[in-house]
Amino acid sequence: MQDPRDPRQIVILGSTGSIGTQALDLVRSNPDRFRVVGLTAGGSNPELFAQQVAEFGPAFSGLGEEASVEAASMGADVVLNGITGAVGLRPTLAALDAGNTLALANKESLIMGGPLVRDRAKPGQIVPVDSEHSAIAQCLRGGAASEVRRLVLTASGGPFRGRSRADLEQVSVEEALDHPTWAMGPVITINSATLVNKGLEVIEAHLLFGIPFDRIEVVVHPTSVVHSMVEFVDGSTLVQASPPTMLIPIALGLAWPDRVPDAAPPVDWSTTNTWEFFPLDDEAFPAVSLARAAGERGGVAPAVYNAANEMCVDAFRRGALPFTGIVDTVEKVLATADDVLSKQPLTVDDVLAADAWARTTATQLIGTGTR
Repeated sequence: MQDPRDPRQIVILGSTGSIGTQALDLVRSNPDRFRVVGLTAGGSNPELFAQQVAEFGPAFSGLGEEASVEAASMGADVVLNGITGAVGLRPTLAALDAGNTLALANKESLIMGGPLVRDRAKPGQIVPVDSEHSAIAQCLRGGAASEVRRLVLTASGGPFRGRSRADLEQVSVEEALDHPTWAMGPVITINSATLVNKGLEVIEAHLLFGIPFDRIEVVVHPTSVVHSMVEFVDGSTLVQASPPTMLIPIALGLAWPDRVPDAAPPVDWSTTNTWEFFPLDDEAFPAVSLARAAGERGGVAPAVYNAANEMCVDAFRRGALPFTGIVDTVEKVLATADDVLSKQPLTVDDVLAADAWARTTATQLIGTGTR
């Protein structure tokens, strides 16, 4: 049996991305608490990956999806899945099957897999790393599940908050990447601009916490200090607040249920702080309501939503699709998916087949100019 005083053994998937590099910063600052035993990355930054391997000396390292599956299967205390996109599904399942605690930043794998992922996880085996779901997990410590009335996810509103649908027609990639409060990778930054990211988080919250969709709300909170809230049946609401940094949810993911001292600077309560909340503009930003409908339909619908969006974001970044065309095309793909959606995600192959169909269909719609 491992001595509880020994450093926790950590595997980091996606080590060269935003989540992975911040996780390694935490390891550097807390060498007595964490030891890296596995590192993997997609391969887009091999020089940085080589530097990380040389610095941390993991027992296993490798590039690509198969390397991530192998690393996730290692015996470790925590596997941090910081991979972006659908490619994170198989490593997520591998980590769960190996009995490792899964610190999950790769929301796409849970959303795609749905019950396939959830049913493989033992109670408490998945620790959310998204700031919103980490906030909810922290707030839920303050009450029993039976006492929860609703979950309230906060959204910054992205760089286009307050703009109308017409205002969004001609926005540029550079504008979409200019997030007002968060520094993230390009795909998640554009997902935040469209609010697709928030739609994915609504589905994720349902799957993680078992709360029905009609009891999960989204509100706009521009300063990103309140990361989410839990409202209880007696009318009280618990709020988790911190500066807009991923260091705190990553640290909690690595150390759960414990906290890591000084993971990030706290809010300076001696200065003026104004918390504002606004309703979501579903007309200008229909991504959340579309995701909610996909989540309520269940089966492979969330996988189709996610896969189509990934293709549309890529097309937008290449100049092949306007900003508003991203969610419009995702909606079109879902509207033509009746045959695919009639199948339930009984196996990984079913999910991956729906994912592939959605990518092909989205690509065809983009290529023909059908929005």
